[in-house]
Amino acid sequence: MTVSDAQRQENPIVALNGVHMTLASSAGPVRILRGIDLEIGSGETVSVVGPSGAGKSTMMMIMAGLERPSLGSVRVADHELTEMNEDALALFRRDHVGIVFQSFHLVPTMTALENVAIPLEFARRDDAFERAREELDTVGLGHRLSHYPSQLSGGEQQRVALARALVPEPALLLADEPTGNLDGATGGQIIELMFELSTQRKATLVLITHDIRLAERCRRNIQVADGLVVDGAPPAAAPAMSRSTPDLGPATT
Repeated sequence: MTVSDAQRQENPIVALNGVHMTLASSAGPVRILRGIDLEIGSGETVSVVGPSGAGKSTMMMIMAGLERPSLGSVRVADHELTEMNEDALALFRRDHVGIVFQSFHLVPTMTALENVAIPLEFARRDDAFERAREELDTVGLGHRLSHYPSQLSGGEQQRVALARALVPEPALLLADEPTGNLDGATGGQIIELMFELSTQRKATLVLITHDIRLAERCRRNIQVADGLVVDGAPPAAAPAMSRSTPDLGPATT
């Protein structure tokens, strides 16, 4: 189901207005984002593409409340992130945002079950481990509950990371090159699982990728260059990708 411009404006889950990010350096200010205006509607699947250094990951980190913009408004899930302190932002992420990174970011001293239970334990859920077990079953790792990240393959670690991102049932799922450290066949399986589960949970999916075929899986394509959104049109075609797709090769951010 596509989201029309009118629907997006009426019910955006993400609204960035005049967002700038400037960092100091020994050579002078570095302008990473130079005035981003972007709305993403609830339930959309959106790819973000562009050259390395364009500002894609910074824009996503700002959506997640992990970075603060130098200027502008960031409204996500009816929260104005620029007005929130760090404690409030942590609670916001816990309740509304799931994030899947290229490098997994699992806690090495925790088992798969413990890693997935983390956000629910922070929320003081009595069923944290029961729900974590169910989520690991969903991603095909019910037999790996007691394994540590070092005992898991790259694909298994990313499945754990996906389960951890989805277990709180977030409204917004952010994925930054989630197949970048995986071989083609494994990456294809992770992507299929991500699209399938985000659709089932009715979560908005925002996906950073360098792979045009992966971008075309999304209903809408956003191009970022030199710290600006230069094109937000839907891709020309959005062919389905089969589970057997073998060539989603590694990509660099």
